[in-house]
Amino acid sequence: REVEILMFLSAIVMMKNRRSITVEQHIGNIFMFSKVANAILFFRLDIRMGLLYLTLCIVFLMTCKPPLYMGPEYIKYFSDKTIDEELDRDKRVTWIVEFFANWSSECQSFAPIFADLSLKYNCSGLHFGKVDVGRYTDVSTRYKVSTSPLTKQLPTLILFQGGTETMRRPQIDKKGRAVSWTFSEENVIREFNLNELYQKAKKQSKPREEGPEEPPRVPAAAGHPGGETKKDK
Repeated sequence: REVEILMFLSAIVMMKNRRSITVEQHIGNIFMFSKVANAILFFRLDIRMGLLYLTLCIVFLMTCKPPLYMGPEYIKYFSDKTIDEELDRDKRVTWIVEFFANWSSECQSFAPIFADLSLKYNCSGLHFGKVDVGRYTDVSTRYKVSTSPLTKQLPTLILFQGGTETMRRPQIDKKGRAVSWTFSEENVIREFNLNELYQKAKKQSKPREEGPEEPPRVPAAAGHPGGETKKDK
């Protein structure tokens, strides 16, 4: 019976890993289902051992936060008070904003990808931003991004042109459910036409705006608006 359970969980792991796009996601899936398998085996062996193991897993999840990406990036972090102000500041600037939550493993996996895209495509007419909707819940309400523990809308990428939303991924169907979408670098470049947006943004920039870009943020100096740091998040 135990062998059948392990084979079933192994099949689920293989299916989940087919949708993973990073090594961290593959490893995370393996560890998650290993914990489930161990819990089942402990409960079958002795219910007291099963309860002890389950309690230890819960304590671990509550006390150990997922690691935050601390690498270089050209990303501006918004608060609930600054996002609308910044989007309306200069209607010539195109923004790609990620709506994320620190507790979401999908958001953590996407963080280095989004940072890399910002390093490649940021210019005076095309900017990248992030807002923590897990912290600023009113922002999630205004922009209709669900923060439910079972949501499929985290992360959400929204393209703003002229201060107005023009597209988002994942899309939301007529029933209000998120349409499955893989947050890979290739998909973001293709779906958001980043190469075209970048070239158009560079051409539309005035000569005085085409000075050298500011250097990428170094992890030790990575700061947020209002003096916050990533660790504060």
